[in-house]
Amino acid sequence: METDLSKFSIGNYKSGNKLKVIVWFFINYYIFNSAFPWPNRVKVFLLRLFGAKVGVGLNIKNKVRIKNPWRLVIGNYCWIGESAWIDNLENVTLGNNVCISQGAMLLTGNHDYTKSDFPYRLGPIEIEDGAWIGAQSVVCPGIICRSHSILTVNSVATKELDAWSIYSGNPAIFARSRKMNE
Repeated sequence: METDLSKFSIGNYKSGNKLKVIVWFFINYYIFNSAFPWPNRVKVFLLRLFGAKVGVGLNIKNKVRIKNPWRLVIGNYCWIGESAWIDNLENVTLGNNVCISQGAMLLTGNHDYTKSDFPYRLGPIEIEDGAWIGAQSVVCPGIICRSHSILTVNSVATKELDAWSIYSGNPAIFARSRKMNE
């Protein structure tokens, strides 16, 4: 059997109400993925309007892309860096005090290469309290980044990150424990 992309299927993925998806496309493009520095309160209002659950103190930079805000939960005092991409075909949950650095990608979908129609293979992502996803890093579908874990710059999380641990590389492997000085 060979891959046949003419038979591609989206599998179980459902984007949501078509009108909401279309309206969000324009808001995402002109407000979130814009170089213009829209105020955080405008972005938070729009995220909530489209179904995201957003805590207080969100700092969201320019050029951020969010696929489906209705599948997004953001805790208190989170930072989302410039050019981050939350490709949430599935649910994405950010705990409190989470930092998603510039250019990082939270990728909830991939393709099932074992099937000829190459359907989506989806998995939710959870980034627990105090975790930091470094610049240009990727968190793959179905991954949990436990409390205060760190994924270093340009690394790829293909498995769960343990709490208070630092991971590096592609695929990311344990580098050392995280310690904090007061």
